[in-house]
Amino acid sequence: MPRKQVGQLGFEDGLVAKRRGRQRDDLEAILGLIDWAGIEAVLSPVMSTARKGEPSWPVLILFKALLLQRWHDLSDEALEANLFDRLSFQRFCGLSLGDDVPDHSTIWRFREKLARAGLIEPLFAELQRQLEGRGVLVKQGTLIDATLIQAAARRPKVAEGKTSPNDPDARFGVNNERRRYEFGYKGHIAMDEGSALVRAQRLTPANIQEIDVATALVAGDEGQVLADRGYDGARLRDHLAARGIANGVMQRGQKGRPLVPEEIARNHALAPRRRKVEAVFGTVKRIYRMSRMRYFNLRRCALAFGLALFAYNLRRLDRITAS
Repeated sequence: MPRKQVGQLGFEDGLVAKRRGRQRDDLEAILGLIDWAGIEAVLSPVMSTARKGEPSWPVLILFKALLLQRWHDLSDEALEANLFDRLSFQRFCGLSLGDDVPDHSTIWRFREKLARAGLIEPLFAELQRQLEGRGVLVKQGTLIDATLIQAAARRPKVAEGKTSPNDPDARFGVNNERRRYEFGYKGHIAMDEGSALVRAQRLTPANIQEIDVATALVAGDEGQVLADRGYDGARLRDHLAARGIANGVMQRGQKGRPLVPEEIARNHALAPRRRKVEAVFGTVKRIYRMSRMRYFNLRRCALAFGLALFAYNLRRLDRITAS
């Protein structure tokens, strides 16, 4: 299938380039942070994104467009309009002033193919490989936590059962802060304590317990794993011990066996360190608008959650390298 020829700079691009340099261009800085060829290689299974008979868009341009969508909380239609109007968006995606821009239906089809191919995990793994190569991961401690994210579908009423016909993957889960049920998904992350970069992420239905995902979030090379009481269990303790990783999971009392003063003091000492991971959820929910999903089904929502954390890591890496 023929591919669109884009990115060839013209006379107008040279004139516009003279205006740059007055202030820092964050998007241009992010372009130089990672090897985009590695990302493009992971995207190769979804090369075709065009209607039948039309030249296809380069997948890296479309992937960068999805990152812009997450950073700026744009609909597909608004993303198309901003790609047409904003020079910084065009430069980030590798488009020249004379190029056409992907329309909203192309963006939608690409996101659908990306979700169906299940490529968010390989993409996140490639980013982790590059972060490892840059030496920005401190690895002294990994902070693990989870948060509930409301489904796009309406919360089912009691008489309707526990699932939604519009989003059959969403489930009810307990909000640990208010102890009330919410309907949707649960985002799980592991954050590097020293750099605040996210090392691993998963999205599950909201009824999945944190402890069931915990071992998959442990990289194995960290010095310690820190987590709240919800992760206190033999499965994670044994997993950490077998790998020589210090256990920084807060303890919870059992029926008939309350915590002793030494255990309570240990929990109090761990709490301020463990709590730092909540800032990532605050950023993802407040800035990237992930308090409520925009899509139906686990596959689409997992892609949206993974893209938000991919985008978060790039922004965080930019701050680290700029400091």
